[in-house]
Amino acid sequence: MSKVWLITGSARGLGRDITEAALAAGNSVVATARDTGRLADLEVRYPGQLRGFALDVTDPAAAQASVDFAIKTFGRLDVLVNNAGFGHISPFEQTEAADFRAQIDTNFYGVVNLARAAIPAMRSQRSGHIINISSVGGRVGTAGLSAYQAAKWAVGGFTEVLALELAPFGVKVISVEPGGMRTDWGATALANAPALLPDYEPTVGAVLGMLKAYVGNAIGDPRKVADVVVDLATRDTLPAHLILGSDALHVFGQAEAARQQAAKEWVPVSTSIDIEGVDLSFLSQEAQS
Repeated sequence: MSKVWLITGSARGLGRDITEAALAAGNSVVATARDTGRLADLEVRYPGQLRGFALDVTDPAAAQASVDFAIKTFGRLDVLVNNAGFGHISPFEQTEAADFRAQIDTNFYGVVNLARAAIPAMRSQRSGHIINISSVGGRVGTAGLSAYQAAKWAVGGFTEVLALELAPFGVKVISVEPGGMRTDWGATALANAPALLPDYEPTVGAVLGMLKAYVGNAIGDPRKVADVVVDLATRDTLPAHLILGSDALHVFGQAEAARQQAAKEWVPVSTSIDIEGVDLSFLSQEAQS
């Protein structure tokens, strides 16, 4: 069945591929971007199915206006894809405060703003999908990506909470977490890298070197990711997190193993602060129900 989609960051990269895949599947799409002129060819190819909307996701009023536009134009909103985002590689110490905030505002508060605008309509119609395009960087830490990954970790936590809150009235929420893809994300991330202080060469410098070799050679196909996103919007049951890509699975697996090992080693310290004889039965599912 055809659905109404709203997709942020639609003009290029993965957002463009998701927009094309959603349209090819017969859906109606409000494609948002700062420069909607880059969507003109799609409006010609899909007359009546696609409407562009100029949007800065960091502006809450504009986010609300985009949702209102979708509902006014197509009568409802079934799928929200929060895709807009960017990252810059720099040691935290060398990251300008304005750049750090801009990455948080776009990558995290952009998701918050669109979700806040869309949820009332989805709750009213008792259905909907909110698909947050995050990154495996929302599950691991990488030197040089403090702002980007802080935002993506926040998106993951936000997604888990929304999934719990919205499930009773039929709205599904998922964080899609790809590894490297052949988009222009890497080139953008590298373009703003500063001259590193020598102390950061072994850490951030190593990441910069790896990324320079990786740009253009990533294993992830954004068109295949887009096809997965379109499929997710048809499903009634979704996980809160979905890792995509063998590289992402590998990196995530290493990080999880390290976390589990550290947690095991530090159990004596973790439990040392308990009040003696404490009753944990209140934490059981039976007690909560």
